[in-house]
Amino acid sequence: MSRKKIVVIGSGISSLSCASFLAKEGHEVVIVEQNDSIGGRARQFKTDNGFTFDMGPSWYWMPDIFENFYQQFGHTTSDFYELIRLDPSYQIIWNKNDIDSIPASIQELEEYFEKLEIGSSVKLREFLADAEKKYQIGMKDLVYRPSLKLTEFADTRILSGLFKMHLFTSFASFIRKYFKNPKIISLLEFPILFLGATPKDTPALYSLMNYADIQLGTWYPMGGMFEFVKAFEKIALEQGVTFSLNNRLLGFNTSNGKVKSINTSKGELVCDYVISGADYQHTEQLLADKANYDSAYWQKRTMAPSSLLFYIGLDCKVPNLKHHNLFFDEDFDKHASEIYKNPKWPSKPLFYLSCPSKTDPSVAPEHGENLFLLIPIAPDLKDTEEKGNITLNC
Repeated sequence: MSRKKIVVIGSGISSLSCASFLAKEGHEVVIVEQNDSIGGRARQFKTDNGFTFDMGPSWYWMPDIFENFYQQFGHTTSDFYELIRLDPSYQIIWNKNDIDSIPASIQELEEYFEKLEIGSSVKLREFLADAEKKYQIGMKDLVYRPSLKLTEFADTRILSGLFKMHLFTSFASFIRKYFKNPKIISLLEFPILFLGATPKDTPALYSLMNYADIQLGTWYPMGGMFEFVKAFEKIALEQGVTFSLNNRLLGFNTSNGKVKSINTSKGELVCDYVISGADYQHTEQLLADKANYDSAYWQKRTMAPSSLLFYIGLDCKVPNLKHHNLFFDEDFDKHASEIYKNPKWPSKPLFYLSCPSKTDPSVAPEHGENLFLLIPIAPDLKDTEEKGNITLNC
């Protein structure tokens, strides 16, 4: 294949990965990024008084996926950062007098389950065995295939495995076949919230996320989540990828149905191919009359939930927090309804609080605390709407 000039829009994880593989194949690749730093939603910012905040992802799951990527380029995870497993993995605040730390040890977790529901430790083993099969099929047999044609999946082992994936059973009903205790159900359902849907509307296939959580563990790269962005950047640079930062995509120039160049805030950039890591809707709108969908189409779409984020630097320690903290002290169904069914600012939200300074002293000044607060909300809410009050008692 002849050497092509390829522009990749955005510098998020998918863009960095894509650019690295293309450059490895001998192509000339440039990443165009509108911000002054890379990472997309996984960006980082630092304050003058010593705080370092990861702006997006804060959970490091599936370390095997990262390791597989690094090995494609002759590296291993430890070449870039120290990865440690968190124990406890996280804690759940049911109310101010009822807080449970979720242990990393499977034996300790079984003991915890058994205290909540007699016989549930055996059910947990059965549940995780099923989840592991889904993980192996989903990640090893499906995710790594390019999905260019159906014949890629014409494999009897894959096809037989798909019938065991519970694609037409909801996660909510599937989980209740194993467990009755509401705490256990909440603990196992929470990873589904990362997918942008309720457990009732999510296939049971995604119990594979419970395998990732419980069996593969919750990890943290010392220095912050941005360490893996820096690792991806280093690999991209090693392959010859170039970066054009502070450069906003303005539009596309086409000829005979093909993009020939892009217009950016720094001028025109001629290319053979363009790959966009930006949001699909955003890219479509910039294609103007060449877009697959018009604005009316997007107005009718139901978008994934948004979130309200707070980055908080404290000059004191908060003794009762762990690295990851899930506040389940309000009604889940009510909050879910205010996201998916009747969109409004949540009146009594559940929320997630990360405190990486409990693990990593480098992200906050001495005697200080680094807090990342996330509240799931419906998309496209107006600031004029009435908001509920949030109180954090530690």
